[in-house]
Amino acid sequence: MSETDLSGPPPSMTPSMTPPEGNVPPPTPPGPSAPQGGFDFNYPTIVSLLYLSSFVLGITAIVGVVLAYVWKGESREAWEASHYEYLINTFWIGLVGSIIGFILIFILIGIPILLAVMALMVVRSVLSLIRAQKHEPMPNPGTWLA
Repeated sequence: MSETDLSGPPPSMTPSMTPPEGNVPPPTPPGPSAPQGGFDFNYPTIVSLLYLSSFVLGITAIVGVVLAYVWKGESREAWEASHYEYLINTFWIGLVGSIIGFILIFILIGIPILLAVMALMVVRSVLSLIRAQKHEPMPNPGTWLA
């Protein structure tokens, strides 16, 4: 049996340490849209997440509506302004519906009302969250339903 030199790969199999100069693509500049494969924490997204977290933490919806009112006056783009109006309406729908539900809980109709208000708040917050990630305006921000 003959011995083979195993000190390294054959020269034809040696990888090149530097890529050829002409084959390197130029870096692409970031675009105005949401990051690909990432999560964009724009202001309407933050308000939507505060609303959703209020089901666990309680008070964050109040923080969210205050931020929505403040950021509504500072909005630079039309899609953001439509989200603020939509999210402010969402807060007031939730507050009024919750008050009515708690008042009517003694005659047992309040429980389904509270569940319906909770479902409506979640749906409206998630719809706003999805559209905010795409930087799309809300189609009818003044509506009371989803």
